[in-house]
Amino acid sequence: MLIQIHPQNPQPRLIKQVVECLKDGGIIVYPTDTIYGLGCDIMQHKSVERICTIKNIECTKAQLSFICKDLSHLSDYTKSIDTPLYRMLKHYLPGPYTFILPASKVVPKILQSKKSTIGLRVPDNFICQHILTALDNPILSASLPGEMVEEYTDPEVIYEKFSNQVDIVIDGGIGGIEPSTVVDCTADQWVITRQGLGEWEA
Repeated sequence: MLIQIHPQNPQPRLIKQVVECLKDGGIIVYPTDTIYGLGCDIMQHKSVERICTIKNIECTKAQLSFICKDLSHLSDYTKSIDTPLYRMLKHYLPGPYTFILPASKVVPKILQSKKSTIGLRVPDNFICQHILTALDNPILSASLPGEMVEEYTDPEVIYEKFSNQVDIVIDGGIGGIEPSTVVDCTADQWVITRQGLGEWEA
């Protein structure tokens, strides 16, 4: 199903439809402040496994990340955040960044790396924020499989390619082609492990 959601004023009826799909274990393709991504409710383990199958990766080896609605929600899923780290996160979020942080016990094991870390995002995107507020759980953030990045900016093209693998493709307008900047915050020295859309200076 292809659903057109207004990028500035998301229709509550359509947001509710997406949230019900996620709660039922559905998989969506959704816009962020960077690229379109594959998503599911992180508490639906079978759905996480389905996304890993679509991407042809092993869940135990994948570096999966997820998106939260705000900084306070993010703090539920990582171990204690000290003051310098909190200030840095507050400065950059919401925005096009993924921060690698130590996972708390709330994070499902299927999403944790062997180092018990997790990638966390707070996108600057109204559709994401409305879905997350209504769902009250984070959503998995996984890139679409394959190399056709330019084609993945157009929701209609994405729908043609993935309609038989996902439940809903959200059309929130043309997406970007540059992924988020990934910053590893698990050691004392924070390190960029992927330079993407976000400019980062710490």
